[in-house]
Amino acid sequence: MTVPHRPQDQETILVTGGAGFIGSHTVVELLALGKRLVIVDNLCNSSEEALHRAKILAHNKGSLVFYKVDLLDAFALEAVFEHHRFSACIHFAGLKAVGESAQIPLGYYQTNVTGTLNLLQLMQKYNCRNFIFSSSATVYGLPSSDAPIKEDASLGALNPYGRTKQYIEEVLRDVANSEPNMWNIILLRYFNPVGAHESGTIGEDPNGIPNNLMPFVAQVAIGRRPTINVFGNDYDTKDGTGVRDYIHIVDLARGHVAALDKIDRVVAANEYLGCAAYNLGSGVGYSVMDMIHTMSKSVGRALPYTIVGRRAGDVGSVIADPSLSANDLNWKAEKTMQDMCDDLWRWQTQNPDGYTSTSGASTPTTPVPASHSSLTVLPTTLLPIVTSVPKVPFRSIAANIDASTASSLALALSPASSPAPGPNTNTAF
Repeated sequence: MTVPHRPQDQETILVTGGAGFIGSHTVVELLALGKRLVIVDNLCNSSEEALHRAKILAHNKGSLVFYKVDLLDAFALEAVFEHHRFSACIHFAGLKAVGESAQIPLGYYQTNVTGTLNLLQLMQKYNCRNFIFSSSATVYGLPSSDAPIKEDASLGALNPYGRTKQYIEEVLRDVANSEPNMWNIILLRYFNPVGAHESGTIGEDPNGIPNNLMPFVAQVAIGRRPTINVFGNDYDTKDGTGVRDYIHIVDLARGHVAALDKIDRVVAANEYLGCAAYNLGSGVGYSVMDMIHTMSKSVGRALPYTIVGRRAGDVGSVIADPSLSANDLNWKAEKTMQDMCDDLWRWQTQNPDGYTSTSGASTPTTPVPASHSSLTVLPTTLLPIVTSVPKVPFRSIAANIDASTASSLALALSPASSPAPGPNTNTAF
């Protein structure tokens, strides 16, 4: 694999899964600040086109290099580490469909957990110990009450997807404890990301039937699906439908910038964070009907919905307590529910078929999901256990990059493939 040479004395942030929904929005925010980025993504459920658009949205500030590499291909991943000196890593890469994870749990454990182990060993080997992990509120499992959830709540994920997140969190805590005063690890537990960039240029482009409420609502609004199924209307909530904490995707992306700033402050003070968890949520609960009615305002007409039975195990209300993020990260969600719906509708109308339907620009197609049979032939390479790792002082992650530097986009192909999410009929809201 040919990897372009980059200066070794300039700080670079590694972003795994940077072409995905959350990753691409975070890339825009980081590039706009002039950051130097290396993106690693296998494109199993994302599109390279999102990165092209992210560069444009950031007005070509900062710089970006892209590698099509699977984290399960340890040798291809190490080639990237050999050619870049990383000051921090934001780890988004992974499979994320709750329903599908119950159908192919081995694929989820292999991709999410093993891929992360490969990544962490290389970070140790190449002395990069500033790490931000894309976790999830699913690690909390069923809340014990309707009170907002704090980070010290008990953990107990209820499905394979959530358990991969919970197990990775445990691994990260063990790694931080194994090397005291070496690691700065932040676990960002997302609640329900919604919306799109306000330009309508990038957004969520799910393969198959969407797993989450609002992408499904948007597809009903655009005419791709006939009606919204509302699962249960007899919860102990204001209108009987489930209440959840929704957060605008741009607010969520800015939460990652705030986490990087937190690590930067810790490093500048010659201190160490160890491993710390933070909720990224609005702290406000919106019901399913709230979201449908608000989206109807964005669309300009009432959207059809059908009440169906509750799902087993569902609870009435799940809301974040984001006060720790406000205090420690200086971050809070700022955009409204109407912003979420307006921006989602703008993305949906400008891109009715996702990244496969654009006008006036290059239009690489979104990769077709692999079949489940790929699990039996997936080439997985594991790194040997590292017995000796460099232990040298960290440098600050703050980059000093000329904002006028032209961004570059390089593609290095790897033969590795990964199980990709397929159609999922377990859509429940």
